Amino acid sequence: MVGHVTGVPEPEFLPSGLNHQGQPPHVAELVARQLKGENAAVRELLLALSVGFALPVPLPADLQRKIDKGGVESLDALIERAESSGLLTSDGTVAGPAQHALLAVAPTAKVHALQRELVTAYKATGQPLGDLARELARAGLADSRVASELERSGDKALEHNPGLAYQLYDEALLAGADEKATAARRAQAAAAVGDLDTATRIVDCLLVQEDPPDVRRGADVAAAVWGQRGMLARGADVYNWLGASRTGPSAPLAAVALVGCGDFAGAEALFRADAPPASPTLVANALAQTGKGIFEALAPDPHQSLPMLIHASDMLNASGSALPLPETPAALAALVALHSGEPGLAESVCRSAAAAGQGGDASKPRLYLLQAWSMMMQDRLEDARLAINEASKANHWPLVPRDEFLCSALEVGLARRNGDIPVLVKAWGRAREATLHTAVDLYSLLPWGELMIAAARLRESHRINIYLNEVWTLLERLGDPPLWAVPFHWSAVQAALLNESPGALAPHAAALARDAGQSHLAAVFAAAGRAWVTVLAERFHPADVETAARGLGRVGMPWEGARLAGHAAAKADERKDMVRLLSCARDLHPQGGSANPGTSVTSESRNAHTAETGDGMQPDTSGLSEREKEVARLVLDGKTYREIGEAIYISPRTAEHHIARMRRRLGAENRSDLLAKLRLALNSDNPRQD
Repeated sequence: MVGHVTGVPEPEFLPSGLNHQGQPPHVAELVARQLKGENAAVRELLLALSVGFALPVPLPADLQRKIDKGGVESLDALIERAESSGLLTSDGTVAGPAQHALLAVAPTAKVHALQRELVTAYKATGQPLGDLARELARAGLADSRVASELERSGDKALEHNPGLAYQLYDEALLAGADEKATAARRAQAAAAVGDLDTATRIVDCLLVQEDPPDVRRGADVAAAVWGQRGMLARGADVYNWLGASRTGPSAPLAAVALVGCGDFAGAEALFRADAPPASPTLVANALAQTGKGIFEALAPDPHQSLPMLIHASDMLNASGSALPLPETPAALAALVALHSGEPGLAESVCRSAAAAGQGGDASKPRLYLLQAWSMMMQDRLEDARLAINEASKANHWPLVPRDEFLCSALEVGLARRNGDIPVLVKAWGRAREATLHTAVDLYSLLPWGELMIAAARLRESHRINIYLNEVWTLLERLGDPPLWAVPFHWSAVQAALLNESPGALAPHAAALARDAGQSHLAAVFAAAGRAWVTVLAERFHPADVETAARGLGRVGMPWEGARLAGHAAAKADERKDMVRLLSCARDLHPQGGSANPGTSVTSESRNAHTAETGDGMQPDTSGLSEREKEVARLVLDGKTYREIGEAIYISPRTAEHHIARMRRRLGAENRSDLLAKLRLALNSDNPRQD
């Protein structure tokens, strides 16, 4: 039987806790003391294996020399003694406690010398270090060969796994890599995972250097970060600073930034739409198509823009690239689709891009929010709410200012469509704060349009007029491109109607009429605007109103169409016209009674006649029918007969009849008594709804 290493205790006699990395300090001293004298060779072998050498070869040169010259036992004998002592496992690895103990007591210089010798052995055979390079860097070894391998690994991971790339570059720095030379790549990785603050600090230190290395990449990262911070004009400034001679393959990105802040001439100076892609790769072609698509979006006839941007998005999805961008092709395609009245297409493009990781984790929240906007336009408010929730947990960081602004405008839009004034007021406050952290750009017109309407509804227009003026100036600088200007004019028309301001309405109605010849959306909006004017003046033709309302539904705005038809129904002189318009409103907005998000109105769409005459479902234990509960909630919200009628698409007279019937049924003596009994009835129906 092979003898044990003299003085080395069997594993069962080692101090307790040796199976944990945080073993007591005296363990290292104990192992060091036991492996002296005749056991020194075993100690050398175990230390080499702890550093990363593997059996049977190679071994450290000094130990190999001793074995070859007979100064110590043979390698097999050393291995057998180490195994029998319990310090070496059968697969040739050192037991965890012993490994930590040996590394703890060995002089640092000796450990690093062995590590360098190990690297030399790997390089001599042409074998990559792999994960060993990461372990050596984290162990504190400064070696240019380790640093280079970590850099190369980071470069391979950068576009497809930026989180891993960032770790590898950090470890390369530990191994002695050039901080300045890796700065742009480290910043790109940080930006792609959403760590904008780290990316900004790195790239700021780089760009202030004289003749900074990899400056184009650094500029791309800076522009992407500025875009996500809601200050796209600063990103455009970066490309202007970079200049045409250094922009090179990033010219399409420069075009996106410069067009976005209204500088079309500057964009043309840096990017030629007829120029071929910088290389035949998917990414280069995707970026070139993005630049061309955004130029096309400014044309009088922008129909080529959407397919170009969708092609760009598809190519970038296929590439698997997580390149940080001022705006992703998918986001731009979605915006063009939304401005064209195709919210379903916008939703599909964003869903595909989010699944492919387009733009990295940093871009996911925006893609989810644009999906939510598409759903809101399609009157799928609950789906929109779910998409907002997805955006909030898409990465580890809070929403960046650009996305926070979009999200706050979404909250405003949802509250407005739900007819929930208290929630709208709260959402408006959040949105107002968000406006202070961003600047106006072309790609933020949808939220600005929503806020313009909400401001008119709340009589708060004066608070955002300065920003709206910036929008009009931006559009004017770009030549009032119909794709972008038409939906904003429509928002202005709705705001003017809410403000009862014919003077404010006129120029926007004229702009829509002017663009109607070349823009189907403008024609739809112009017809809807005319219909609204006639409805408010109570001089409308029901057929014209219905045509306008259904036209809005066909361009992805069913809620707006239902609102127009419902408002007209409340003002109709003849019952047949009222019923016709109410039917139109219900067709466009089947969930029309959702003034309260928790209210179910499916009974309304099942039986329009029942809803109109008031012969709804029989009262339940609360004493109220389902229809009466809807009316009761609106009464408690302070709505007038007309507002109740508009909210759930019944006539004001029918609303009045519902309230009178509830007063009789509940035995209310006056309005205050009715309100108290309505609250009690609703609470008894749902105790948790207070």
